[in-house]
Amino acid sequence: MPEGPQTDDPVPCRVVVCRDCCCGSAKVPADHAAQLARLEERTPVTVSACLDVCDQANVVVVRPSAAGRAAGGRPVWLGLVNDPAATEDIVSWVRAGGPGIVPLPEILDLYAFAPPRRVSPAPSVDVR
Repeated sequence: MPEGPQTDDPVPCRVVVCRDCCCGSAKVPADHAAQLARLEERTPVTVSACLDVCDQANVVVVRPSAAGRAAGGRPVWLGLVNDPAATEDIVSWVRAGGPGIVPLPEILDLYAFAPPRRVSPAPSVDVR
């Protein structure tokens, strides 16, 4: 029997994995290829350029499924995901339904952080 997601949601949870200047680099001691492969076994994964939270490397964002979104789920940002146990905890949560379907497990709450707010640059003002 395949070990795919446990929900019948036609649009499953999706995971965004930062892989750029810090995340996924030698700056962070982790088996980056194994982490990515493990996540890809269970859910659609998008590899992203820098998400501008280098102090949290490695960063994984879990996006809710369509059902999770309809139930009020929002993306959950997880930082310092640098060991296989943390990756397994993410996989288990995603398989169970993820954001909006299943509460964030206490162990993953240790990795959760608020994403940065993107602020548009202020318009240039000529003060001459």
